[in-house]
Amino acid sequence: MSDTSFDYIIIGAGTAGCLLANRLSADPAKRVLLIEAGPRDDYHWIHIPVGYLYCIGNARTDWLYYTEPDAGLNGRKLRYPRGKTLGGCSSINGMIYMRGQARDYDGWAQRLGDQNWSWEHCLPHFKQHEDYYKGPDAMHGSGGEWRVEKQRLRWDVLDAFAKAAQQAGIPHSEDFNRGNNEGVGYFQVNQKNGWRWNTAKAFLRPACYGRPNFELWTKAQVKRLLFETLPDGTKRCTGAEVWTGEGMESAQAAQEVLLCAGSIGSPQILQLSGIGPAALLREHGIPVVQDLPGVGENLQDHLQIRAVYKVDGVATLNTLANSWWGKLKIGMEYALKRSGPMSMAPSQLGAFTRSSPEQPYPNIEYHVQPLSLDAFGEPLHGFNAFTASVCNLNPTSRGFVRIRSPRFEDAPAIAPNYLSTEHDRKVAADSLRVTRRIASQPALAAFKPQEWKPGEQYQSDEDLARLAGDIATTIFHPVGTTAMGPDDDPMAVLDGRMRVRGIAGLRVVDGGAMPTITSGNTNSPILMMAEKAAEWVRQDARH
Repeated sequence: MSDTSFDYIIIGAGTAGCLLANRLSADPAKRVLLIEAGPRDDYHWIHIPVGYLYCIGNARTDWLYYTEPDAGLNGRKLRYPRGKTLGGCSSINGMIYMRGQARDYDGWAQRLGDQNWSWEHCLPHFKQHEDYYKGPDAMHGSGGEWRVEKQRLRWDVLDAFAKAAQQAGIPHSEDFNRGNNEGVGYFQVNQKNGWRWNTAKAFLRPACYGRPNFELWTKAQVKRLLFETLPDGTKRCTGAEVWTGEGMESAQAAQEVLLCAGSIGSPQILQLSGIGPAALLREHGIPVVQDLPGVGENLQDHLQIRAVYKVDGVATLNTLANSWWGKLKIGMEYALKRSGPMSMAPSQLGAFTRSSPEQPYPNIEYHVQPLSLDAFGEPLHGFNAFTASVCNLNPTSRGFVRIRSPRFEDAPAIAPNYLSTEHDRKVAADSLRVTRRIASQPALAAFKPQEWKPGEQYQSDEDLARLAGDIATTIFHPVGTTAMGPDDDPMAVLDGRMRVRGIAGLRVVDGGAMPTITSGNTNSPILMMAEKAAEWVRQDARH
């Protein structure tokens, strides 16, 4: 750390940060520093797909956040995993490759008045880094860093659920990533030959590690951003103050600081640095650098309602993994073939459909698993069962992320405010009815599915919404806390190129920049956003 002057400083070596480090350090004339609060991704459970079970809730790989008690969840708190290691959330997530729907991006473009965010203009940036297992076509790219493969397993109970969904009117889909993801089928995953493919492997190794102009700091947590006042009175971000574990270091950025600490970390760092709602900053004794009331607000997330069905006459992971012989068989299959349950993404089968006939587009997503448990991290049940988790893709509930103190070591308050609107409670009730309709189809009849949670006795909208609050949990997709918006939106934190309003030399490039949540899993859309940001950073450097 003898020379701490760089052209670009990237804060957070997660999904966006790793791609940006790769793209910006490709110019040998630019010095790039990548700062990660967590350790290197050398923990073996990161790379074995089922290892997410051992990474979530583990201080080695997870920030160990919890939400505030949530009225929509009947007062419950939720564990709120966020990746704290190289690769960030791509090292602990569900590995599902999902872009969302074309309408998501067309909606952003309309909101921002900028066609750069339309589906037509986003698709090339998805394809740019993609390595699709079937090869290139109009919708997919090949030869990029981000590997997309088929899953290496199937289950009879999931095949039966897929047939039942089709009998209930949901079409079969081979590919959810062509602009309209309506249908049912197995998810495609970010894996390579049965191993997790995180963004550190994809974008840092081997390219960045071999570049003399690239520097990586791990176990280094940003305390605050640094600023200078320009002659016209405006502020410019010039670097960051970083706790290295041994002391504070100040790193300087000649051109830009790119904040990629995620939808929780980025608003926290901005607030600690004096950028955010002025009243909140003053409450904690932080001098106001820029009053931006939207920093930390507009939190959106996908809440999954986990309906559990007992089944007979078909194997599920519950009984397979609850015997020493089953565990041995699972381990041997992975060791010899890199397939089977140890290669599993947390959810294998997916479906997108409408919660009710009047919905104009697919507004709910299923993650279906051949297992059941009381809560994530708890033991599997002793009976055979499957779980059909369903989430509202476009929730109207909004929450917040706010610092609790001026100390960078203290976790912020996270309050998603799930099910806080009548719309979201209605979609929750309707989506449980869709689950029941699928479970009642002939394709599943041989397995005698029995609703264990929430229970068939609950029928009214009010009952189902309340029960949803009892059994629902996050699906780990927080976005929107530093949202892009038009100039006339007082809550917009960023402009359409992800630049922080009123502060030169500073962008936020992560899920927090999304104005509204995408209709599906959020990891790969964030990579697309980082691809765009890399282009804009290079363009601005030339002017």
